[in-house]
Amino acid sequence: MTKIQNPKPVYDLEERTFQFAKAVRLFVKTLPKTIANIEDGKQLIRASGSVGANYREANESLSKKDFLMRIKISRKEAKESAYWLRLIHETNSLKNADEAKSLIQEANELKKILSSILERSK
Repeated sequence: MTKIQNPKPVYDLEERTFQFAKAVRLFVKTLPKTIANIEDGKQLIRASGSVGANYREANESLSKKDFLMRIKISRKEAKESAYWLRLIHETNSLKNADEAKSLIQEANELKKILSSILERSK
C-alpha cells in the first residue's frame, strides 16, 4: 500500500505537491491492467504531476498575472486529479480502496489550498 509518506503534515507546498504526484504514480502501478485503467491512469498521472509543476512555475512567475494564471491551472489540475481518482475508485473493486480515498482527499485539500492562495493574491 502506497501512502503519502509524511508522518506530519507538509507545509512546504512544493514538497507536498511532489509527494502527491509520487503517491499517485505508485497507486497507478497497483491498478488492474484494463484498457479503462490504463487510459484513466495516464490522465491521472498527467494531472497529478501538473499540480506541482504549475505551482513551481507560479513561484517563478515574472508577473502577478502570470502567477495567478499558474495558480489557477494548478488548482484545475488538482480538481482533475480528484475526478480521475474518483472514477478509478468507483469503477474498480480495489484492494487498496482506502488509498484511493486518501488520494482523493489530498487532491481536494490541494485544491482548497490553491483556491485560498488565489483569493489572497487578487
